[in-house]
Amino acid sequence: MNILIINGPNLNLLGKRKPEVYGNESFESYFDRMKVDGVALSYFQSNIEGEIIDAIQREDIDGIVLNAGAYTHTSIGIRDAIEAVDTPVVEVHISNVCNRESFRHTSYITPVCVGSILGLGLKGYDLAIEYLKS
Repeated sequence: MNILIINGPNLNLLGKRKPEVYGNESFESYFDRMKVDGVALSYFQSNIEGEIIDAIQREDIDGIVLNAGAYTHTSIGIRDAIEAVDTPVVEVHISNVCNRESFRHTSYITPVCVGSILGLGLKGYDLAIEYLKS
């Protein structure tokens, strides 16, 4: 099974940006420790909406874990890309966006994802992978 983790804008700054919200660890460091039997994990991060859409449209993957960052609340293009593919997508957010600013309460992608995991820190990625693996 091939699972792609996609992180959107500013997630390249994990460990540096707002550690009180997102923690002190970079995603690359966390990813290096991730090992799941029977799963080939790959990772892609971009601050560019079109590159994220291209990654969603890849045909060589069996599942996607997507943290679209701020694009969650703004991108109809990413929403449409998820809806257009047969690949199951689990939405993940490190923080609980429902406990944050009101503009973060609306997700364009939630309705087209198979599930959402909010506020469990980096552990949310592990839970999403376990779901996709089952």
